[in-house]
Amino acid sequence: MKKLLFQTDSSLAKTGFGRNAKALLSYLYRTKKYEIIQYCCGTDYSNPILKTTPWKSIGTLPDDPAEKQRIGQDPNQARAASYGAHLVDKVVEEEKPDFYFGIQDIWGTEFAISKGWFNKIHSVIWTTLDSLPILPTAVTNAPKIENYWIWSSFATKELHQLGHSHVKTMHGCIETDHFYRLGEEERKELRIKNNIEEDAFIVGFVFRNQLRKSVPNLLEGYAKWKAKYKPNKKTYLLFHTYWKEGWNIHKLAKEYGLDTQEILTTHVCRSCGAYKIKEYKGEEIDCPQCGKEKSQVTPNVSYGVREDQLNEIYNFMDVYCHPFTSGGQEIPIQEAKLTELITLVTDYSCGEESCEEGSASIPLEWSEYREHQTEFKKASTCPVSISNSIQQVYQMTPEERREQGAIARQWAMDNFSVEVIGKKIEEFIDNAPDKNYDFKNTASENAVRNNPHASIPHIESNSEWVLKLYKDILVTDSHVNDDGYKYWMSQLENKAPRKQIEDYFRRVAAEHNQKHFPLKIEDHLDDDEGKRMIYVMPESAVDVFLSTALFKSLKLKYPEYNLYVATNPENFHILEGNEHVHKVIPYNAQFDNTLYLEGIGDHKGFFEIAFTPHLSTQRTNNYVHNNKDRIDKKALCMS
Repeated sequence: MKKLLFQTDSSLAKTGFGRNAKALLSYLYRTKKYEIIQYCCGTDYSNPILKTTPWKSIGTLPDDPAEKQRIGQDPNQARAASYGAHLVDKVVEEEKPDFYFGIQDIWGTEFAISKGWFNKIHSVIWTTLDSLPILPTAVTNAPKIENYWIWSSFATKELHQLGHSHVKTMHGCIETDHFYRLGEEERKELRIKNNIEEDAFIVGFVFRNQLRKSVPNLLEGYAKWKAKYKPNKKTYLLFHTYWKEGWNIHKLAKEYGLDTQEILTTHVCRSCGAYKIKEYKGEEIDCPQCGKEKSQVTPNVSYGVREDQLNEIYNFMDVYCHPFTSGGQEIPIQEAKLTELITLVTDYSCGEESCEEGSASIPLEWSEYREHQTEFKKASTCPVSISNSIQQVYQMTPEERREQGAIARQWAMDNFSVEVIGKKIEEFIDNAPDKNYDFKNTASENAVRNNPHASIPHIESNSEWVLKLYKDILVTDSHVNDDGYKYWMSQLENKAPRKQIEDYFRRVAAEHNQKHFPLKIEDHLDDDEGKRMIYVMPESAVDVFLSTALFKSLKLKYPEYNLYVATNPENFHILEGNEHVHKVIPYNAQFDNTLYLEGIGDHKGFFEIAFTPHLSTQRTNNYVHNNKDRIDKKALCMS
């Protein structure tokens, strides 16, 4: 059986990536041809909930709380670890997959592209790109990715124009059986059950409440429609979203002169799972179904409705309106089409595809604006276009709506069903030639050595200084839009000491190197066992220079021992040619443990005597030398 590794949101998550994973992995699992491992973004490695999937699921974050806390101190590391960068080599080495599928935003897969194993197995980057110009990292990495799939043809066409003709469109897939039009009587019963007029005209929007979903534009367009066309029946907006993040919907509605009672939303009980469509009056309210107190919330990523319930929610609607600034695929558009709704869609980004001929969408006009900092072209959907498009559907006969709805469903089935997409991926897997990769020492082979001892010059600019830490110590590029950069700049603005921040970077780099490039002391020792002593002084250059004044007296007191000196590599030149020093070796944290150096229990150690004057006596007993030293401790204590 071919082994498939999928790095993406958990199939249990209520996200676009999560729902795609659930549909696709279920399809592939049913074939009984593959061994499937899902590497779940943003989840602890051994989270018990992952054991509920029929395939093997593991998380991207370490189980160890201390390790997780250390990673979390830097937002850049935290984000990368959440996507999977921290454990991916370990997972690949242990699981030995034949195929790797990175199904995420491009910045959530970029770390995998540079790995040694990436092109030695069949690797796929399957990502969403939603704006022009195409994200630079998506362009620069294109030649490195043999199998480069994009969720919408919008970005594929642009990459082709840039010379990357191997890029192809592969839509995210949907379990189409879950979404369909209910009978008219069922639709009426749903409305009666939720105290909504049977003949009311409902404009719906299913979305995550975030900046790129154009809620103000829809509210303004709906208000303009009512003011201009004066519909002769009760009308509502139905927002299926989480109200505690993003746009302040009620505040905006009042600005456009709308009655907030006209805005319905989904409420779902965290206890019994029942949902209710009604006016929003806050989170954590009592559930009328089971009576549980403070259990009803609006749907969010952590807790939402089941697919059958979501299907019913679409069936409340008479028209579906999806205005947005940009999007990778916008799965609710396809779900709405499957329930035979006419969809009003912003004709930009992935919306271009949803508005193509035969899709039964009405394209919404938009004007261009540039997003602050990213400089991406974004769409501001025209409220007048929304108004006119709502009216276009409103005045259709029931027969016209049904006819267009049937076309919409077939288009979605042909282009987005898991049967269509799953078959394409199944054929890709089955037709791929065998590759042989032994996965030996994968983690170490792919690691980049950090430089914890890098010399950081004095830089007046905080901005340039932070970027220098990333580049020289962590050996990674960072820019002013990164979360980590923003975090450290805010720390500096709040008067955090530079030394404290620099020490953190050096500690992270040292721990990284110890993990991936563990120092073996014995590799630096000569064949002089029993005749060695060590003097440890990692930094600074001044302290290392001053230490040289002690070496002659050490050799006079211990002439039978070879003197080794452990220090940071940048200090080696200070000790070159010193007649009293047998050998200079690189320092690491192991040299802080005197008992490890000299031996304890079954561990015989490496040196007869270890001197660690860089440590205080409160941290380690650096005056104990297996009783082989010749220091008069009594005289020392009396002096």
